[in-house]
Amino acid sequence: MNTSTRQNQPTQVLAITSGKGGVGKTSIAINLALALADRQRKVTLFDADLTLANIDVLLDLKPLRNLSHVIEGDCTLNDIIIRGPGDINIIPAASGIKIMHQLTPAQHVGLVHVFDELSDKTDYLIVDTSAGISDSVVRFCSAAQEVLVVVCNDPASIADAYALIKTLHRDFRLTRFQIIINRVQTEAEGAALFEHLRKVTERYLDVVIALMGILPEDANILRAGRKRYPLFLGNAQSKSIKTFKKMAAYADSNRRTIKASGRLTFFAEQMMRIQNQQPTRAIQ
Repeated sequence: MNTSTRQNQPTQVLAITSGKGGVGKTSIAINLALALADRQRKVTLFDADLTLANIDVLLDLKPLRNLSHVIEGDCTLNDIIIRGPGDINIIPAASGIKIMHQLTPAQHVGLVHVFDELSDKTDYLIVDTSAGISDSVVRFCSAAQEVLVVVCNDPASIADAYALIKTLHRDFRLTRFQIIINRVQTEAEGAALFEHLRKVTERYLDVVIALMGILPEDANILRAGRKRYPLFLGNAQSKSIKTFKKMAAYADSNRRTIKASGRLTFFAEQMMRIQNQQPTRAIQ
């Protein structure tokens, strides 16, 4: 993508989420960010787990300041951004800090407003949400252009993914979801899992789900995590890396346009709309 083309396209916001924790969501967020950067895209990775942040841990980074300092008014968003591997930018959140547990709806909206500073600097904002159906999860997912749901071949993961999709559709009228199948033994197993989820979801909900990628069980991902080094920058012949490259190409080919100004203001506008809806069912 040349500079003139980039200037004519808005920042794409991809929310990566899951109904259940422990399915590899954060690892996928990191490696997809690197795969997009490998395609010469400017990528910002936002650790949106506002209470148990861990992107900095997985990448062995030591930020001096984080999102809690922005919320408290001590600094701007640009002050806390750190450069990660593969030339991606990272917005670190905070772990175990009380203020992050007590954000009001208005603070959530104010938090998103500060992201407009990024509009001229990034092609993709990848939002790594926390797991589950908390208030912050549904707000970030509903404000994004694409919601990527990570699912494993585990009954709890499948049930919770369906519950997340149902909540986002019922309470926020989302009708389109991308599915990433993770930690399966074979492509056939992953395809069968997706088909099962698709049939159940489309039978009971007026939504469309698409298969974005199938990631095999890969011991290299675990090793990379232990070394605090991203898989994507390791063995280029890894089947997982090839899948991440395909997913990045898929994301590029399915960029969605928006009706707002083209800046990340639309992200804040969506959050304001969500706040006004007061979706009490989504956070029970």
